[in-house]
Amino acid sequence: MTHTSLNRRALFAAAGLALPAMAFAQAPTSTSGPAPALATSPPQAGPFRFKGWQGQETDAEWGFFEVPEDRRDPGSRKIRLSYVRFASTAAKPGPPIIYLAGGPGGMGTRAAAGPRFPIFMALREVADVIAFDQRGTGLSNAIPKRPAFTGPPPEFTQAGLTSYFRSEFQSAWVDWTKAGVAMTGYNTEQNADDIDDLRRHLGAEKVDLWGISYGTHLALSALKRHGDRINRVALASLEGQDQTVKRPAQTDALLRHVDTLLGADPVARAAVPDLPALMRRVHIRLEAQPIATKVKLNGAPGEIKAGGFLIQLLAGGLIANPNTLSMLPGLYLALDAGKTDMLAPFLGDVADWLSVTGMPEATDLASGISPGRLALVRREAQTAVLGEALNFPMPQLLGAVPGVDLGEGFRASIRIDHPALLVAGTLDGRTLLPEQDEVAAQFQRRSRVIVENAGHNVFEAHPDVQTLLVRFFRGEAVSDTRLSLPPPKFPVA
Repeated sequence: MTHTSLNRRALFAAAGLALPAMAFAQAPTSTSGPAPALATSPPQAGPFRFKGWQGQETDAEWGFFEVPEDRRDPGSRKIRLSYVRFASTAAKPGPPIIYLAGGPGGMGTRAAAGPRFPIFMALREVADVIAFDQRGTGLSNAIPKRPAFTGPPPEFTQAGLTSYFRSEFQSAWVDWTKAGVAMTGYNTEQNADDIDDLRRHLGAEKVDLWGISYGTHLALSALKRHGDRINRVALASLEGQDQTVKRPAQTDALLRHVDTLLGADPVARAAVPDLPALMRRVHIRLEAQPIATKVKLNGAPGEIKAGGFLIQLLAGGLIANPNTLSMLPGLYLALDAGKTDMLAPFLGDVADWLSVTGMPEATDLASGISPGRLALVRREAQTAVLGEALNFPMPQLLGAVPGVDLGEGFRASIRIDHPALLVAGTLDGRTLLPEQDEVAAQFQRRSRVIVENAGHNVFEAHPDVQTLLVRFFRGEAVSDTRLSLPPPKFPVA
């Protein structure tokens, strides 16, 4: 996955980051460093030493299998998909547990090397645990990399970035198609069929699914298409079939809640009497009059015109988890005072922002949005604090490539009778809790774990979640559970 692409949802799939640099661009965790890399990248299947979180290592096995790039096109090429298997320590292992990363664009193998590594290890008590790199990610990526951005940067306003990304994605689609890539195959239905092919490759009658964010969107499609070969599912930060684009009004509700939490600190409240109002003021001023801002561009000093939409994008990342949500007051106070030079550490190299990688954009575009929801989103965005920035470049890419939308049948909800453990954080700013409630209602045999003051990366937010996951996959009954973490602090200096 490209961790610095402006595809907002792909950025949040990876666990681990350095703060504040790129704090907005990936799912923040309680750590302060990037997720470790895999120890090796062997060219063929077989055993190797997997290097996990904080220097820990374990035995693992690379595996590969081939699938059609687009099963609907008999002429499409075969692509090789990759996974890492952590062998079970159980005497009688249960169905393999397949991890589905978020994004789209997140790598299962990267997640296994990050803060979720202990959970991967603990689940070996139950079954083999499979860190699966979905098509178009990691060693499963057969899409050629685009040339590095070298032109003058667009204006970082809504109009400037929308125009740039539509044009760049359309050009990339043409180039990839000419290179023999079946770009129409990069969608959630094909991805779900890959899971069943992986099950068959593993020689398993059924599999269990463990996923987060986009991984839950993928799991819903797998349940719809291959439900008779899925045993049970544990899903966090739910994203429904028609929730690729989130509702701006729900984000506003979260920001009002955050403002209430901020009000518990007299110092923070004195500095920021009304957080949503402060954010709106900054957005409106900068979007109307973008400010020249010094940045890094292709490793060298550069300059961009920073509009309010850029700040909305930053905020859309910061609200994912409490440890970066807490940065909002200080960030906006500085911007309100005209201190735009402080943006540079957050932005990293701006050339990376302007990259298009293929799988994330194509997958979101294919999942699409129903006409009714699109009308609702656009109506709410007119007055919402973050407007349409939260899921950029969706819905802005709609119509950029015709004929790829999977349709209303794909987005239709279903009744699900599989045992399900559903985990959510009350301060998740990416998949908002009220929308998760709508998805949860589809599961007839659900147990819910709500973690007060946890964010999007809820699996590792509270130590009890790991224990509940192991019990659930072992087949034990897990009742509805409410866990709690301290509320975030809001430094304003």
